[in-house]
Amino acid sequence: MVTCYLRYIVDPYKLKEFEHYGKLWIPLVEKFGGQHHGYFLPSEGANNVALAMFSFPSLAAYEQYRCDSMQDADCQAAFRYAEDTRCILSYERSFFRPVFS
Repeated sequence: MVTCYLRYIVDPYKLKEFEHYGKLWIPLVEKFGGQHHGYFLPSEGANNVALAMFSFPSLAAYEQYRCDSMQDADCQAAFRYAEDTRCILSYERSFFRPVFS
């Protein structure tokens, strides 16, 4: 299993737009076989950092999702929404291997 960790720098004046963006992506990741662990919006501390995490059975499954999402109309609409609202200023993506008991 591989977990994708996304750290976003968001426009703090567009948190409602970013929250909507996150709600668009949760079912889309699951549509392509991933398990979404949610989006996390600023609460205390920095007002412009948000997080998201989701897992796929393997890095190959994640890579297939990335390819398939580029051809999916709903995914493309979600990408356009972020571009149109400019709620995301930048992001970084990292991958982790979870450890369970």
